[in-house]
Amino acid sequence: MIINKIAEELSVKASQVNAAVKLLDEGATVPFIARYRKEATEGLDDTQLRNLEQRLTYLRELEERRDVILRSIDEQGKLTSELKSSINQADSKTTLEDLYLPFKPRRRTKGQIAIEAGLEPLADTLFNQPNTAVEEAAGEFVNAEKGIADTKAALEGARFILMERFAEDASLLGKIRDYLINNAHIKSVVAPGKEQEASKYKDYFSHSEKYKNTPSHRALAMFRGRNEGLLHIQIDADPQQEEKGPSHCEHIIASHYSIAHQGRPADDFLAQVVQWTWKIKIGLHMETELFSALRERAEKEAIEVFAKNLNDLLMAAPAGAKTTMGLDPGLRTGVKVAIVDSTGKVVATNTIFPHAPQNQWDKSSRTLATLCKQYKVDLISIGNGTGSRETDKLVGEVLKNNSDINAQKIMVSEAGASVYSASELASKELPTLDVSIRGAVSIARRLQDPLAELVKIEPKAIGVGQYQHDVSQSQLGKSLDRVIEDCVNAVGVDVNTASPALLSYVSGLNKTLAHNIVKLRDSKGAFSNRKALLDVERLGPKAFEQAAGFLRIVNGTNPLDASSVHPEAYPVVDKIVDTTAVAVNDIIGNTELLKSLSPDTFTSDDFGIPTVKDIFKELEKPGRDPRPEFKTASFKEGVETINDLKLGMILEGVVSNVANFGAFVDVGVHQDGLVHISALTDKFISDPREVVKAGDIVKVKVMDVDVARKRISFTMRLDDTPQSASAGTQSSPRSDRDGRGKQNKTPRSHQGAGRGNQRNSQNHSAKQPQNSAMGNAFADALAKAKK
Repeated sequence: MIINKIAEELSVKASQVNAAVKLLDEGATVPFIARYRKEATEGLDDTQLRNLEQRLTYLRELEERRDVILRSIDEQGKLTSELKSSINQADSKTTLEDLYLPFKPRRRTKGQIAIEAGLEPLADTLFNQPNTAVEEAAGEFVNAEKGIADTKAALEGARFILMERFAEDASLLGKIRDYLINNAHIKSVVAPGKEQEASKYKDYFSHSEKYKNTPSHRALAMFRGRNEGLLHIQIDADPQQEEKGPSHCEHIIASHYSIAHQGRPADDFLAQVVQWTWKIKIGLHMETELFSALRERAEKEAIEVFAKNLNDLLMAAPAGAKTTMGLDPGLRTGVKVAIVDSTGKVVATNTIFPHAPQNQWDKSSRTLATLCKQYKVDLISIGNGTGSRETDKLVGEVLKNNSDINAQKIMVSEAGASVYSASELASKELPTLDVSIRGAVSIARRLQDPLAELVKIEPKAIGVGQYQHDVSQSQLGKSLDRVIEDCVNAVGVDVNTASPALLSYVSGLNKTLAHNIVKLRDSKGAFSNRKALLDVERLGPKAFEQAAGFLRIVNGTNPLDASSVHPEAYPVVDKIVDTTAVAVNDIIGNTELLKSLSPDTFTSDDFGIPTVKDIFKELEKPGRDPRPEFKTASFKEGVETINDLKLGMILEGVVSNVANFGAFVDVGVHQDGLVHISALTDKFISDPREVVKAGDIVKVKVMDVDVARKRISFTMRLDDTPQSASAGTQSSPRSDRDGRGKQNKTPRSHQGAGRGNQRNSQNHSAKQPQNSAMGNAFADALAKAKK
């Protein structure tokens, strides 16, 4: 059942899913299955396998819960064949819990107490026979010994019995849930007296939008405001209803039970049951459930945003094995300097004080020049934190005044460098260096190879997320670990130079095995071939099978060990050698020879066409790196702070973060600017990643600058013209005003942030969207999350 359901969802064959599930259950990792078990899964890729893995977990949990519920109801002696059938057909946890609700063990309710007092016949009579005289019928059940003092108490008990019966009807709950999901609005208002304290949430002081269209960033902003006691949020079931009256959900309840006011004696009683069922029982239950579902959906989207950004960052182009100087800028505390050789080994460190209050500019310039010449520095990596542009200027002078220094300066993100510096891993890697210097080492190494260095830092500290502190930290951690695992294995790892942190993400390995590999490497020297890995303590045949293809041994005894060809497939290469009478070293890189061969010739029972084609491709370009070519952005001279920005200025920058509502771009002014999704391109897009990704080098035009609030609005549509209303001030926040300066009922940030809403918004002109981000509370919150 699970296999067929996943196959249908993924639009693949059940046999493919079955093979993948079998491999996962045997301990195989997704990267290993995607790369080396294509015949078994008939070519499922890593994305399909990740989705399969997640659905498999969910559906297995669903089956476990189904079994628990069936046992529980059966033990109560209430499991009918009809109920059993409904439970077995439930395809979601929500539906399952709806069916279980009437049978869930819980504290005694008012309805149960009423049933115990013998009032259920009264409830049934009034419900089934509305022509019954209410007071007379209730009078028959007055019994002081059972706690029923009068007819009022009897009717109240009957009312609670019916209310609980209605509120536990799975079919009714499904109808109301569907209505609310498609029609309800989420409303937010500022908490009384908190207007000033809650200023960062002012877009949500009086806000309403359709529940099902609420994007993740706005949902998480409202939830954060509520958690801080600054906002009140609720589900509005009747947003179109101008006057107070019965909720549409009350009509759904009445219709479900064919309750209508026809002038019969019990009609008023039943109408009150319907009203109370909605207001006291179902309404509160549904609000809690819908908020929970919205948070879950918002968290999922936020985690996906973080995962995609992290993937882009980890797969950024490496500068390569070049001697690199890392500079960790600082003003009062000085600029920390570290030089690493082409292998990442630290060869020199220093601290210079070119900026105030010391102002040792000339001395610092001479120090940098001397170090660059002494160690033949190829690259100078400058952290983009406080003092970065001043330090960039210093380096520019050094390069200009010393023509014999052939180094290139690059500004890099230093996010997470301080976290790494103080980590246990850093103290083990760089035990003799001061914490402040370790950051400079990390800044240098992350330019050489972003993937190898950034895996040493807790992903959440890298700062490319959206409301990352508001989501489930366990789910976020699992998602980010999967991203790192996929990236590491896509690139491959040099087993003789990799850090334990990098090795631990290789398929089949863990932290213990990674440390054991480094321990053996340190004691016996570099590994000469992949087989030698079997000498690593606790690294058995299964771990070797999973890991070997992703581990590279450069200049080893077997040239295939430097490729992604798995050792288990070496016999295929041997067959190629025998057939062509050409040595392995001469086959590698010989495109003409390989293209002349037919894959069919080298297939066997163990290796099919997909594997043989992969081997051909790898032999053609062994150890090829899937990451792009290394490029750098050039920040504009003289534009070093937000105050230097002028409207209409066109700048080159680096995409530092991508959210659902747009992309943040670093142009070297210590404050990233936002390109709203509507200003990324002239055509309609639903996801900013259709145009940009983290690490991209882009050109942007300055559309608006709010110095006081540190907000910058860019556009990538370079023909756009900044609004004249802001040209004179560059500081006027317009979060709650339209382009004409008039108060707008719906904040423009809400109209624009969802992108898809723009087609329906009357307030969005062609030139408004790029400015709409300036007042968004989510931009402020994201900036804090990045810090």
